[in-house]
Amino acid sequence: MQAKRRGGTTGRKRKTTGTAQVGAKATGGASNGSFEQAIQRAVNGSGTVSVGLVNLVKNTLVTAISGARDVGGEMGTAAVSAVRGSIRAASEIGADLGAVARYSIMGTIEAAEQIGGELGGAARTATRDAVKTTRDVGGDVNRVAGHAIQGTAEAARRLGADVGSLVQDAARGAVEAADRIGSATGRAVRATVAEAVSGTKALAGGQDGARPTRRRRA
Repeated sequence: MQAKRRGGTTGRKRKTTGTAQVGAKATGGASNGSFEQAIQRAVNGSGTVSVGLVNLVKNTLVTAISGARDVGGEMGTAAVSAVRGSIRAASEIGADLGAVARYSIMGTIEAAEQIGGELGGAARTATRDAVKTTRDVGGDVNRVAGHAIQGTAEAARRLGADVGSLVQDAARGAVEAADRIGSATGRAVRATVAEAVSGTKALAGGQDGARPTRRRRA
């Protein structure tokens, strides 16, 4: 009987594939913390976050999701793991969580573009989890929400995507997470997000220039 139970347990473990494995790959695995260590290396001694974090997150996600059957579903799982890992790693060494959220969300959106994922969903999911994780580690939720909006706008501009639409997706994610924390936090984040969204209008207006605007992927 014991042998049968062990066999049944093993069988169930073998079914744990897909999104769970992608999430583990996106953060380098919980056992060695390689992703978190790489995040910490992207932050110098003064706590300043390097823009290299964008490529670190993007390349990690693209590698994790390449060849996946359900790109949309697995992108969401991997994005949550990457953003959460970035913020937790930065929190441990006292880095600027706002900057980490900004660059990690830029990397997430650019990864979604590269693998053919839906950009709005990536922006919303990443921002929502950035706010939630910041609260979990005792960080400044308002600051992270504002930087998340800025990072989304910058990523959209770099990709030639619809800045205004992607920013609204990110704003919804931030507010959803804040409302779950509490009514006071929800009100504060709404005000911060509204100000940040207003500040991105210049980027949206600049899309009529030399660079063509690319539609979001459906």
